Amino acid sequence: MASNSDSNVTNRDAFRQAVVNTLERRLFYVPSFKIYGGVAGLYDYGPPGCAVKANVLAFWRQHFVLEENMLEVDCPCVTPEIVLKASGHVDKFTDLMVKDGKTGACYRADHLLKDFCKEKLEKKDVSITADKAAELKHVLAVLDDLSADELGEKIKEYAIVAPDTKNPLSDPYPFNLMFQTSIGPSGLSPGFMRPETAQGIFVNFKDLYYYNGNKLPFAAAQIGMAFRNEISPRQGLLRVREFTLAEIEHFVDPEDKSHPKFPEVSNLEFLMFPREKQVSGQPAEKTCLGEAVSKGIVNNETLGYFIGRVYLFLTYLGIDKDRLRFRQHLGNEMAHYAADCWDAEIECSYGWIECVGIADRSAYDLRAHTDKSGVPLVAHEKFAEPREKLVIVPVKKDLGLAFKGDQRMVCEALEAMSEKEAMEMKADLESKGKVEFHVCTLAKTVTIRKSMVTIAKEIKKEHQRVFTPSVIEPSFGIGRIIYCLYEHSFYTRPSKTGDEQLNVFRFPQIVAPIKCTVFPLVQNQEYEEVAKHIAHMLTAAGISYKIDITGTSIGKRYARTDELGVPFAVTVDSTSSVTIRERDSKVQIRVNVEEVASVVKEVTEGQSTWNDMLSKYNAPQVPDDE
Repeated sequence: MASNSDSNVTNRDAFRQAVVNTLERRLFYVPSFKIYGGVAGLYDYGPPGCAVKANVLAFWRQHFVLEENMLEVDCPCVTPEIVLKASGHVDKFTDLMVKDGKTGACYRADHLLKDFCKEKLEKKDVSITADKAAELKHVLAVLDDLSADELGEKIKEYAIVAPDTKNPLSDPYPFNLMFQTSIGPSGLSPGFMRPETAQGIFVNFKDLYYYNGNKLPFAAAQIGMAFRNEISPRQGLLRVREFTLAEIEHFVDPEDKSHPKFPEVSNLEFLMFPREKQVSGQPAEKTCLGEAVSKGIVNNETLGYFIGRVYLFLTYLGIDKDRLRFRQHLGNEMAHYAADCWDAEIECSYGWIECVGIADRSAYDLRAHTDKSGVPLVAHEKFAEPREKLVIVPVKKDLGLAFKGDQRMVCEALEAMSEKEAMEMKADLESKGKVEFHVCTLAKTVTIRKSMVTIAKEIKKEHQRVFTPSVIEPSFGIGRIIYCLYEHSFYTRPSKTGDEQLNVFRFPQIVAPIKCTVFPLVQNQEYEEVAKHIAHMLTAAGISYKIDITGTSIGKRYARTDELGVPFAVTVDSTSSVTIRERDSKVQIRVNVEEVASVVKEVTEGQSTWNDMLSKYNAPQVPDDE
């Protein structure tokens, strides 16, 4: 007899298959180059998929770019090597890969370990003790924190082999995920297809800062394609090689990361999963955002503000708030330069999927491009009066003797200290003679002695402060969000005869690919003319629609549009008035032909609700009988 766990896995897989079958059959998306057998990790969006994607991006622009008065840019996909060398992508943009020892087939090492642990836990293997189950759960919790050596040890310990051939695997080793190319016919100018859109914004910082009147804070935004040569693409739209990113780079004074609009989101409560809970095996729990910021769980107000805005964006789109959580990056998982990082994760049939990353990247990116290009990417704060200036002077001779090749990075870290950090170090050095100091760029803690640095505050005739801004970056994987939205919106209901289940996408009106359909009840010249007249009015009102004059039963036509997630169906059954049916309640109202476009526009644009229309047109509060 199957266990509850086996049953849950079967139900989950069956649900996913129903969703994917519907999406592919109705041409939301299909594998690219299908007639040639397809290519893993590449997909084509069909007409309804393109419309859903366009609607999601339009709402993203409204919710972020317009609301926050952001500066939108559009930069090339092909990027010179020097840019990605400066950003660290050439050296560090890698995943750990293992190879089948005999066939050479490649696999993501962490995916194999994750699949092994999940399979053992979900199938409740009788050979697994309670202690072993707890160990497997811990491995899943810290998976992203494991080094190459630790991953390799676990793969050997659990005797994990190649899934297709059962052959032994190589030790994990890094594989760079970027697609390489060359710019120009000579091949002498190497480049890459960009793995993210952010670098185009960073290299334009100087001009954007000038465009913004040399004022901070400000945000720049970009929507565009990114490319990653995934080792073993799987999970449909969730892990692909070419995808759309929507990214924001919010530039802020590193000494003032408050946000004037934080009170607008501070009372939001949602699932948060700080690193302490992950490591200790505790579940995520609902937390007030304001409380998380005040307790230092979230590093600062600006980061907290964007976490709140991301939560509102996803839930407005139709993501189930009970299957949405914000997970904090673990220590080794977080980029060495980041002050804090959270992922918005959405639960679907594949488990919890990272869909948005919200990171405080500190000043790393602008400093890296300043060093490589020689162009100072800095901001200025002008003073009305001379200011007391903090002076930090590293003693390079002593630092060189102590740290040798790491001297430059230790010096830069000391010079980049905030006033609070510097004065605390000064006090510790004077009382203890030495202090432990974490150097982000080295990802380690070093001992600083009193002879290695002098810290003082002096009165200097300084008229401005020159500094490198910090960056708060929300980065949205649009395809992943859309796939999770498909699953969260999908349900089935019995047909009129009860002999089959009908598929429905419960898309919110802002997302729905088509806002309404128009059906002449029967094939009749007069009704078809009325349908065309309604179509002209819908076009003039800017409402997407589809006319169906196939002559099949009205019930079948309703079922077809429900399967596309169309919220409203207009049925022409006279020349003067028509019915408008709402998808989920199946309730109808009768309106004059000339009112159709205004009614649909009001409801789809959120000026009125469907309940408002039921009251206005005295409609019965019961579903119609299809």
